[in-house]
Amino acid sequence: MQSVGTQFVIVCTFQHIEKIHVHCERKMDSVSSISSSSAPVSVCSARCPAGHRTAALKGHPICCFDCIPCSEGEIINSSESNQCIKCPDDQWPNSMRDQCIPKVIQYLSYDEFLGGCLAAISIVCSILTACIFGLFLKNRNTPIVKANNRELSYLLLIFLMLCFLCSLIFIGRPLKVTCMLRQVVFGIIFSICLSSILAKTITVVMAFNATKPNNKMKMLVDFKLPVYIVPACSLVQIILCISWIANYSPFPEFNMAAETGKIVIECNEGSTVFFSCVLGYMGFLACVSLLVAFLARNLPDSFNEAKFITFSMLVFASVWVTFIPAYLSTKGRYMVAVEVFAILSSSSGLLVCIFFPKCYIILMKPELNTRTYIIGKNKKMLN
Repeated sequence: MQSVGTQFVIVCTFQHIEKIHVHCERKMDSVSSISSSSAPVSVCSARCPAGHRTAALKGHPICCFDCIPCSEGEIINSSESNQCIKCPDDQWPNSMRDQCIPKVIQYLSYDEFLGGCLAAISIVCSILTACIFGLFLKNRNTPIVKANNRELSYLLLIFLMLCFLCSLIFIGRPLKVTCMLRQVVFGIIFSICLSSILAKTITVVMAFNATKPNNKMKMLVDFKLPVYIVPACSLVQIILCISWIANYSPFPEFNMAAETGKIVIECNEGSTVFFSCVLGYMGFLACVSLLVAFLARNLPDSFNEAKFITFSMLVFASVWVTFIPAYLSTKGRYMVAVEVFAILSSSSGLLVCIFFPKCYIILMKPELNTRTYIIGKNKKMLN
């Protein structure tokens, strides 16, 4: 009986082992079928989404982790990796943050809305200035054009037209030539404009004082001193600009940090000291012109331009005073747009304040632009 019982136990044990073996084979088959179709999912944590790295959780099994997004400018090749890779300076992660792609190159272009608008305003204003110049040439023998030295008026109109056109150099892809010409052309042209305005203001003062008896100012009028003011004042700016180009020439550079995910091509000024000196000298000329015009604003002279010059210098000064903080607070291509806007605004202020009143009299009030009216007006002043 004992042997029969032992045999029965052995048979049952073998049957049980065989069932377990069959069950394990079935489990292995199911697991292999799952692994062939998709990767197994952890019971504790799901697979991290794209652009996220794994971070182990303290006190939990290794299969338990947290998903942390990669920092800006980094990618991750695998969702199961625990370390992100930083892209090169000239590249940026794609939307999935699994591959580095080249950054978009940007600059103030004619094709974009901002650059196109500034270019269109520049061209329209230069055409308007040319029209005013033509109007002055047509009426060159009238009293209002002759007043306050018409040659200086011609010179100022020509260089105001160049002021509007020089803003076009700032638009477009920066090159070595354009970077060198930008600030130099702008500085010299504006200095000639301001020197012309200063000369016109001094002409008003000298013309009034020369009418007084035994006044030495008449000799300066005969010597035509205002004509020499323009080249003398402009020469200082020309020397500054030549020294700037010779020692610290501006050049184009790639700014990787100006805008996120973009490379901004901009002009490096080379020397902020020379750039500040160029702007500072223009500010000095504007202040001197404003002071002289303000002192001469009430002089009893026919078609006295001093009041209009005072307004124009106030507009010019306010534009460039607000330009400095705006320029320093912007980055990339918007710095160029701010400077172009300042050039167009200040040039427009000079054109409107100085020449629009004369154009109004020439076109709308021709009866005031006569010798008879000026003689009658002067008699009233004397009485």
